[in-house]
Amino acid sequence: MMPKKSSWALWGAALFLAWNGLVLLFLWGRPSPPGSEASSRLPSELIRLAQDAEAELERQKELLRQIHRLSGLWQQRRRHKAPTVAPPEFSVAPSSSLSSSPVLPVLVLACDRSTVRRCLDKLLRYRPSAQRFPVIVSQDCGHAETARVIASYGDAVAHIRQPDLSDIPVPPEHRKFQGYYRIARHYRWALGQVFRAFRYRAAIVVEDDLEVAPDFFEYFEAALPLLRADRTLWCVSAWNDNGREQMVDASQAELLYRTDFFPGLGWLLLAELWDELEPKWPRAFWDDWMRQPEQRRGRSCVRPEVSRTMTFGRKGVSHGQFFDQYLKFIKLNDRFVPFTRLDLSYLKKDEYERSFLPRVYSAPEVRVEELQGDARREPGAVRLQYSGRDAFKALAKALGLMDDLKSGVPRAGYRGIVSFVYRGRRVYLAPPRDWTGYDPTWS
Repeated sequence: MMPKKSSWALWGAALFLAWNGLVLLFLWGRPSPPGSEASSRLPSELIRLAQDAEAELERQKELLRQIHRLSGLWQQRRRHKAPTVAPPEFSVAPSSSLSSSPVLPVLVLACDRSTVRRCLDKLLRYRPSAQRFPVIVSQDCGHAETARVIASYGDAVAHIRQPDLSDIPVPPEHRKFQGYYRIARHYRWALGQVFRAFRYRAAIVVEDDLEVAPDFFEYFEAALPLLRADRTLWCVSAWNDNGREQMVDASQAELLYRTDFFPGLGWLLLAELWDELEPKWPRAFWDDWMRQPEQRRGRSCVRPEVSRTMTFGRKGVSHGQFFDQYLKFIKLNDRFVPFTRLDLSYLKKDEYERSFLPRVYSAPEVRVEELQGDARREPGAVRLQYSGRDAFKALAKALGLMDDLKSGVPRAGYRGIVSFVYRGRRVYLAPPRDWTGYDPTWS
């Protein structure tokens, strides 16, 4: 017997034929108006009925197309089902690849930007396999032009639509933040579709204003086993918050870090994390909510030295906050790194801290004036130390870093340490060696 999930297209076709049969029977049996006037109106009445029938047929054809697309997603899921149990240990040899080739969908959150085409064009250009990396575009807002752009890609992407477009009751003081409530609602629905309806075990999330790097898929494919194996990680992000061109080492595009700050902007999560987050998902400001200690629970993300995404969306609910000062200057990686052939085990917590922390605290400590004045001519990394919130913000601002803190965590920071490049030199902005944890009051 054919499995129920794989027979969606057949059931859709049967529904299509049955419905239109009923429509034709209804039209055939419809009585004509009595009297001689009926004969004179008969041609126009027949034309009107034919137009009605044609419109109904178009609606049914669209329903059938939706059923066909969803059936295709189910078939991909059945053929390439990812393992539901994390492997007991992780080791990547230089020539290894993912033997199970799990399906890793990309969920694109869209609304009313017809420039989603720029995002989709790069995703489809760089993805190595349509079967292993299906693209699902979830659209909120009901914006017709954006819907037409998405539909123009045909079967190359799956187009799903957020059904609830109603206004959301918000506190009076949050009236201007209605957009943030809609975004949180859309995220919850779209992630629910990916992990509940389609039953994927992991997913990459991007928004419609992101452009991806040539090795975007390679990066996430290589990081997926690490995320499954190391329970001290809860996401992998393509984004470096301090990734402006002059603040990164583009010659080390393969360099990855752990970070305690949730970066977003192109990120990978597992179904198990969604099981944890969905029941308490917030009504608004979902990304800052993710950065709270109650959600992070001491876990970290992986982030790159050079970003694998860049944003081109100045216009949005944040009204361009940070865009002109920081975001539009983010360096997008342009060199393909074969991550699936590299050993990423150095990112496991114990191994990372055994190598990263000594490297930071063995670097000579300098004052910011020395760094800015280039008084120290010796090559090599240096360390700037801060001991409080105000000191961190002053140093970050002086050096061009993003200086805001979320629940006490600096952007791109790990154990309070922010690694960046200043005038060609590696710099670690770090707390004292006896650091004991983040202080949420620093936000």
